[in-house]
Amino acid sequence: MFDGYDSCSEDTSSSSSSEESEEEVSPLPSSLPIIKNNGQVYTYPDGKSGMATCEMCGMVGVRDAFYSKTKRFCSVSCSRSYSSNSKKASILARLQGKPPTKKAKVLQKQPLVAKLAAYAQYQATLQNQAKTKAAVPVEGFSWGNYINSNSFTAAPVTCFKHAPMGTCWGDISEGVRVEVPNTDCSLPTKVFWIAGIVKLAGYNALLRYEGFENDSSLDFWCNVCGSDIHPVGWCATSGKPLVPPRTIQHKYTNWKAFLVKRLTGAKTLPPDFSQKVSESMQYPFKTSMRVEVVDKTHLCRTRVAVVESVIGGRLRLVYEESEDKTDDFWCHMYSPLIHHIGWSRSIGHRFKRSDITKKQDGHFDAPPHLFMKVKEVDAAGEWFKEGMKLEAIDPLNLSAICVATIRKVLADGYLMIGIDGSEAADGSDWFCYHATSPSIFPVGFCEINMIELTPPRGYAKLPFKWFDYLRETDSIAAPVKLFNKEVPNHGFHVGMKLEAVDLMEPRLVCVATVTRIIHRLLRIHFDGWEDEYDQWVDCESPDLYPVGWCQLTGYQLQPPAPQSSRDSQSNSSKQKKKAKSQQYKGHKKMSSLQLKEELLDGEEYGFLQGASDQESNGSAGYYIKQEP
Repeated sequence: MFDGYDSCSEDTSSSSSSEESEEEVSPLPSSLPIIKNNGQVYTYPDGKSGMATCEMCGMVGVRDAFYSKTKRFCSVSCSRSYSSNSKKASILARLQGKPPTKKAKVLQKQPLVAKLAAYAQYQATLQNQAKTKAAVPVEGFSWGNYINSNSFTAAPVTCFKHAPMGTCWGDISEGVRVEVPNTDCSLPTKVFWIAGIVKLAGYNALLRYEGFENDSSLDFWCNVCGSDIHPVGWCATSGKPLVPPRTIQHKYTNWKAFLVKRLTGAKTLPPDFSQKVSESMQYPFKTSMRVEVVDKTHLCRTRVAVVESVIGGRLRLVYEESEDKTDDFWCHMYSPLIHHIGWSRSIGHRFKRSDITKKQDGHFDAPPHLFMKVKEVDAAGEWFKEGMKLEAIDPLNLSAICVATIRKVLADGYLMIGIDGSEAADGSDWFCYHATSPSIFPVGFCEINMIELTPPRGYAKLPFKWFDYLRETDSIAAPVKLFNKEVPNHGFHVGMKLEAVDLMEPRLVCVATVTRIIHRLLRIHFDGWEDEYDQWVDCESPDLYPVGWCQLTGYQLQPPAPQSSRDSQSNSSKQKKKAKSQQYKGHKKMSSLQLKEELLDGEEYGFLQGASDQESNGSAGYYIKQEP
């Protein structure tokens, strides 16, 4: 890891001014690169000599490593070129931002090839920074301060397979060393120093500069996937100076020996980490692609929409008939709500034909392979039938799991579901769920997991009992074996922080908390809002993201609601309850029922009882139904 690093002019055997820490670096997972010492070390300033700039080529470096007593040039070649006939041309080239053309052999410094590589990388970095959308700041809110002040924990990046680096995050953990800009420095140029990860919160890491030991006064939060974090060794290969923070620069006289001791055997980021980050943020959906998406005004049908923009894998879709492009819909590219053109016809789903008979110039159909694939099902044997009862998350009130009915069986395992007691006469609020969807459950699921089941609107026999209801409606329950009982090892725990889409207003990504876990089902609470705005979401939902996702992708993060908003929200809730509308995923809605949670007596139905907040990942006793 230290290959190509040149030593300082100072004696490597000199002792430090104070005792160096004898603490051993705690063992970390072996998949990350291990920093090794093969005799070559970094070029470090000694804390006294400072930095210098070559008057010929403009290279910035440690002053002691420069040539001649005056330290005006980085090499013999630059010194001679300055006095030669090519002086004027070389200075002109420097002013124009061109790299030096002389074959300069730098004494006790990086060779010219490294200089050119550093210069090229610097120019590329400037271009990338100009092209990359800057992170959107949230005034008054900082994830770091929010987590530190409340001792919160955040869900790890590995919980979000659809997010950047979700499948290749590896073993990045506390103790990993990185190279970052040194902000505790008075030098006019940008310099770097080594820091260790003290705490991880999603993409964000709390960093502490090497040499501060237990002093947390200059700790700072930084996005690990940001452009300013590099693996140890990056400065050497890029020709960037490493300078200790001003606060501790006189703590040791031999920083070189200190760092060799501290870094040998430690872990750092993979050398291709930034490349992996860049690759994981490439999205196959492009603007002007045409897709089929749920009609937010009539849940039972789909419409054609056009991709207007792509941010972090989230798509802003504009319905094709919207002339002013304000009739839009936000969802993730892996959302089950979007499909390729022709999907509705292929499965028998209702579809609103567009008044536009011809594709607009530049618009083209998104290839079918870009869309999320559903599991294949065998509907040849025992299968769902129209009229069967089940429990389902209400798409118009995601905080509620309701009594529901299968209204129509489509092809390829898709079902049209209606919420009992609140269905429109024309079926315009039926919603399409796949048979393997984690949003539908067998009869009795809520009871055995101690979740409040929302009975049909207007149903008077409370507490609600499934056996009585099935008998009264002359219905049968959908067989338990037909439901998806797979529980992945998701890694979520109650209390973890994350960034989550408000699915009732899907353009918003908010600060949120996991408050309950029922197998693979998560109860998401939006910090600062009333519990009635909570939403049930699957653990693999593409609408959940790690802390720091908004900053990484440039998406606007909605901070927790301030106290004034909470008070007015509470007063409004007491004065008036909003009725459920046909607008799918519109504005936040108040819960229409305030039922006390009670368990059914289960006289006619027997269930396998389990923990209500099941945090054990993996298959377990999910639900068992006994025939009456």
